[in-house]
Amino acid sequence: MAASAVLLLLLPLAAAGGRDGGGRQVSMQYNPGWNNSSVNLLHVRAVGPGDTLHYIWSSIGAPAVLLVATASQSSALRINWTRLLSPAPAGAIWIDPPSSVVYSAAVVFTKVFEYSEAKTLEELFYPTYDLSDFSWDSINRTLNHTALTAEFTGVPATDPSGSFSNGSVAFRVTAYEGSGRDQLLPSLLHTANSSKVEFVLAGVAPRGNGSRFALEVATVEETGVAQKLRSARSIDDEYTPTIFETLSLVAESRNGSSTLSFLQWKATAYGSQSPRREDGIQCHSRGLQAANWTLPMSGIVRAYFGEGVGSTYTVSAINISFGGEDGKVYEEKRYLSWSALLGFGQPPKDTFSPLVISIMAVVLGTPMAMLLVGGCVVLFTQRKRYSEYEPIN
Repeated sequence: MAASAVLLLLLPLAAAGGRDGGGRQVSMQYNPGWNNSSVNLLHVRAVGPGDTLHYIWSSIGAPAVLLVATASQSSALRINWTRLLSPAPAGAIWIDPPSSVVYSAAVVFTKVFEYSEAKTLEELFYPTYDLSDFSWDSINRTLNHTALTAEFTGVPATDPSGSFSNGSVAFRVTAYEGSGRDQLLPSLLHTANSSKVEFVLAGVAPRGNGSRFALEVATVEETGVAQKLRSARSIDDEYTPTIFETLSLVAESRNGSSTLSFLQWKATAYGSQSPRREDGIQCHSRGLQAANWTLPMSGIVRAYFGEGVGSTYTVSAINISFGGEDGKVYEEKRYLSWSALLGFGQPPKDTFSPLVISIMAVVLGTPMAMLLVGGCVVLFTQRKRYSEYEPIN
C-alpha cells in the first residue's frame, strides 16, 4: 500500500483510540489454534471505535512483535501453524480480511552484547548472545488476562561459559485499555494505542570485570517509511527523578508529514525489581543505521512479511546500551530492567505536572507580586506627600 494512502487511513484511526478518556477492548490469546506449548505466540487484540490494533508477540526465533493496524472492528488473525513451524514460513500469518490492513511493521529484539573497557580504552566484546538461539519457557503460565501481562523468559540453548546457570533474559509484555501512567519507575505515560515491553537481565554472571550490556533492536517497515531517532528534553523530572531525556524511534513517511508508529523510552534503566531513584543505570543509544544487509531471525516476521524482508521492506537497527563508566552497577546487583513503550501514531508527550506548574508559578509570580506591591506603595507614598502640601498663598 502506498505510504500516502496509509497515512490517510491511519491518522483518524490513531486519533480515535488515543483521545483522553477513550479506550479499547483488549483481549489476549495464547497460541491461537494450536494446542502445543513448545512454542510461544501471543495475540493481543485491541478493538477501538471503528478499528482494531493487533500486537503479535512471539519467541519463534528472535523475540519479536508484529504491529498491525486495521480499519475494521472484526479483523482477525489467521495462522497456518504447519507452515509457520516449517523452514519456509512465508505466508503463514495474515490478517483477515487483508483489505482491512492499513499499516504493519515489526520490532525484533535480536542480540544482547556484553563488553568491557580494556586498559587501552578500547571496548572488549565477548561472544554475542544471539536471542534467536535461546530456549524460551512457555508464557502460558505467566499470562494474566486481568492485568493484561505476559512474560517471555529464556536462556541460551548452549551456555559454555555458565553465565546463565542462575540467570535468564526476559521480555515482559503489558497491554493497555486506556490512557494512564505506570506506577513503577520509569513511570511511562501510555495511551490506548500503545503497549509496553520490559527487557530484564537477571542473575546472569558477567564474563569480565565491569561488564556492560547492550540490546540490539531491529525494525521492519514497508517501503516509503523511514525510521528516525528523536530526543526530547524537559526540566520536569517529577515522574522519573533525575532523568530529563526521552527518546523515541519513530516510523515516518518519507516526506515526514506524519508518524505511523513508535518505540519510546526514558534514558535510564534500573537495577532493582522495585526501582528507586538510586537504582538508576545509565542508558545510551548507539547510532540508528540501515540493516538491510541482515535479516531478523524471527519466524513471525518472515511468516507475515515473506522472504523479501531486507529487499522489499526496510530494516533498521539500533543498540541500547546500559551501564556507567565502570559497569559496577550490574556487577553488584545482577539485575537490569529497561522499559519501552511501542504503539501506533504519535508517541505520548509529557506535559508539565501540576506540582511543577505550581512551583514555576510561585518562583515566577513572587517577584512580579513584589514589584506590583512595591509600585503601589511608591505611588501611594507620593500621592500622600502631595496631598499634605499646603500653598503659602
